[in-house]
Amino acid sequence: MKTTRLRWVIVALIAIGTVINYIDRNAMAVMWPEISADIGATKEQYALLVTVFMLFYAAGQFAFGRIFDRIGVRMGFAVSIATWSISIMLHATANSILSFSIFRAMLGFTEAGAWPGAVKANAEWFPPRERALAQGVFNAGASIGAIVSAPLIALLFLSFGWKGTFLLVGLLGFIWLLPWLIIYKSGPATHPWVSAAERVLILDAPEAAATPSDARPAYVPNLRQLLSHRQSWAIIGARFFLDPIWWLFVSWLPIYLAETFGFDVKQIGLFAWVPFVGAMIGSLLGGWLSGILIRSGWTVNRARKTVVTVGGAIMAPALIAAPQAADPTAAVLIIAAVLFGFQIAIGNIQTLPADVFDRRSVGSLAGASGMAAVAGTLIITWLVPVMTRISYGPIFLLVAALVPLSLIFVWFISGRFEPVDPQAKSSSTSSKDH
Repeated sequence: MKTTRLRWVIVALIAIGTVINYIDRNAMAVMWPEISADIGATKEQYALLVTVFMLFYAAGQFAFGRIFDRIGVRMGFAVSIATWSISIMLHATANSILSFSIFRAMLGFTEAGAWPGAVKANAEWFPPRERALAQGVFNAGASIGAIVSAPLIALLFLSFGWKGTFLLVGLLGFIWLLPWLIIYKSGPATHPWVSAAERVLILDAPEAAATPSDARPAYVPNLRQLLSHRQSWAIIGARFFLDPIWWLFVSWLPIYLAETFGFDVKQIGLFAWVPFVGAMIGSLLGGWLSGILIRSGWTVNRARKTVVTVGGAIMAPALIAAPQAADPTAAVLIIAAVLFGFQIAIGNIQTLPADVFDRRSVGSLAGASGMAAVAGTLIITWLVPVMTRISYGPIFLLVAALVPLSLIFVWFISGRFEPVDPQAKSSSTSSKDH
């Protein structure tokens, strides 16, 4: 069987895996009002669990970035999703903050593999003009997971309780593994189902057509070499400041709705999905817009930076407006605008490692930048219990201030986002085409 669309089947499978990823990670947050009552836990202890998850998520981002570069996309995803499915099922046996902490640590470490794995798969299966859209499809999977998780978890909880719910959502990952292992036989260069036309497109026609005499040696930097380039630090810095905005709502939206509007699990399930519809639309729009600009003659550098800025221009005002929401409907719609802008920006930022470095190195940079994203998120996580004793307004305003800081890295720290020349360090790039 030959096809010219296998790359889109691959990214669709990864997106479905991401849906499962978000169902698993959001299950505890949605059911927390009932879980906390059963085990006698406080809001501060919930923040501790979020911290544990994020610390191990950071370690997992770094570790799985290296793992994917070593064992490849096929087995990297298989290892990640199998182990995180086991981890979420073990939550059903938890009966204290200590046991929840252990299982959240396991879940955080293993779920982290999805992100460097997706960036690496994107670099291997898509030419530059399609990468942002492919990343958008992947990120849309995260948004869809957040959309369906709240009502799905609430429904399962009402039927099976929180322990049964953890067991059932854990089964989804093992179901996903079967088509993944059947379809993802190898990378695009050797996959038996990839047509000649698609293989040339994936490998990029000029690159594929090059002869040995005119081909230059590929620059495949190790981690130390990656960190010697200013583009790497721009990506790391942008994610350090930007990712906490996403995680604020992923981790705290159900708690915000419960504390601000007195919601129970059923009401959380009815409202908490709405903001992630905005995120899903932003994921696809950001990738599509970037691709359109590149096809129209814009450089990758200019297109990516422009689209990231558009996302920031939507995010910041919406965050400033969020504290003024007087009812839950207005609140979730404003937060939807925040996440819409966030996903427009982050999909293009996550694509940048593949724009700058060889496919064989992008997993490591994606893992390092993901670890930085977690570091920024942890700081915000520790501040939430302190800054939300009266209202969530102060924390919304704080994260609004992170948007321009991330744009400084994208525009002024980065130099140009373009393939690194192995004969000259990218740190010597000019500031043209900003």
